[in-house]
Amino acid sequence: MRKIDIFDTTLRDGEQAAGINLNTAEKLEIARQLERFGATIIEAGFPASSPGDFDAVQKIAKTVKNSIVTGLARTVQKDIDAAWEALKVGQQPHVHVFLATSPIHMEYKLKKSPEEVVELAVESVKYASKKFPLVQWSAEDASRSDKEFLVHIINKVIAAGANVINIPDTVGYATPAEYGALFKYLKENVTGIDKVKLSAHCHNDLGMATANTIAAIENGADQIEGTINGIGERAGNVALEEIAVALHTRQDFYGFGTDVHLKEIKRTSQLVSQLTGVVIQPNKAVVGKNAFAHESGIHQDGMLKHPETYEIITPELIGETAVPLALGKHSGRHAFKDRAVSMGFDLSEEKINEAFIAFKELADRKKEITEDDLFVLFTDKQIDSGDTPVYELKNVQVQYGTANVPTATVTAITPDGEEVSKAATGSGSVEAIFNTLEELVPGKVHILDYRVTSVGKGRDALGEALVNLSYDGNSTTGRDVAQDVLEASAKAYLNAVNRQLIKEDLQGKQQAAIL
Repeated sequence: MRKIDIFDTTLRDGEQAAGINLNTAEKLEIARQLERFGATIIEAGFPASSPGDFDAVQKIAKTVKNSIVTGLARTVQKDIDAAWEALKVGQQPHVHVFLATSPIHMEYKLKKSPEEVVELAVESVKYASKKFPLVQWSAEDASRSDKEFLVHIINKVIAAGANVINIPDTVGYATPAEYGALFKYLKENVTGIDKVKLSAHCHNDLGMATANTIAAIENGADQIEGTINGIGERAGNVALEEIAVALHTRQDFYGFGTDVHLKEIKRTSQLVSQLTGVVIQPNKAVVGKNAFAHESGIHQDGMLKHPETYEIITPELIGETAVPLALGKHSGRHAFKDRAVSMGFDLSEEKINEAFIAFKELADRKKEITEDDLFVLFTDKQIDSGDTPVYELKNVQVQYGTANVPTATVTAITPDGEEVSKAATGSGSVEAIFNTLEELVPGKVHILDYRVTSVGKGRDALGEALVNLSYDGNSTTGRDVAQDVLEASAKAYLNAVNRQLIKEDLQGKQQAAIL
């Protein structure tokens, strides 16, 4: 059975999606889980784009051992140099160099002739090959490129030292028949194509990313690129969990396999959703909350008689188990720690103790603690950025009545260690809180997006708040969880501000180190 390599770009292409803003600690936690998931290659970021991205890529390259770690680079030497400095500590340093090849991109974006594009591609691959043992070259917007020109430039970059050739459907324009035919054409016409891996990278603008990716595999692709939950630019990328489960479920038809550990799918999906703040649509294939729900009476009857009447994928396949929760307010620390281990968390004794205290506090207030509650609790404790909050919320109080103007009073600890209280009004409780925090935090704040979702079910479910805001012109995202959604909202607001201040502090330290 032919194995298909999985190239995960959740931390690079996925993070480019609007509203996603991961810090280094969160990226590192996702990378560890992607390693457990079985990703062959993890694209950890774009090292030359910012000091924060460089730091994250370098830390991931140092940490991950069972997956190859790569970084993106444009066809300029400084990008390749930055990628090398970040990735040389890895087990197998790998760089991903890209350049557009379609007529519209060459004319309007690059403003270069086809001959100049070929020369630039060749020189960058030659330069990268002197440093990296593994060089991947991507023909951006390949699906809208001239086929003969693609053959010509790919011939050149293979001769220059490229190990992997990626053929992206960058804007999700191709149909499965067209995209599959393009791979077949390249397999038949490119010199030395049997000595390199062909890779497929599909976007989902027309909803055909999964079908296009499968078509590429059927026509010679050895590697597929995508993201967890299909996150990414615009309508996103192909969802890797869909490809892995499709190839497994229809192995009789396709005859291809991957090294994905299918039982890690649910946890990987859940972690990415929580840390990015991107909610998974209920009817999302494989990982949506309705993926295994059967509402129709006819369907329910069939399921009771034989599960395979309406269920071609079992929840257990992807790690979705319905284990009864035996933990409550009388549970001991040992049982609590065992549950953390069984759920796949590796927490230090200090973090276990902190999580246990938080669990006991939650158990006193909440009638039923769900697996989802524990997942959020353990995840927050496992991610340790090493930074203390710049602003710490001490108290939030809201006076509200349908006939009165909502008023919020907030008390917080400032970066100077001073306890400050402010009050303000708003048209609603949340706006009153945000207006109060805007008076407390110096700088210009503009709310871009705000969402509250429940963790688990029931009237006592935890509320998870996500706030995407602009702070002094910089977009940043914060999140937090509490039983009271107003408390979660206030904490998420401050978390967003803190993340930006910590990011600026890191950049300042790195610039000082360079100078």
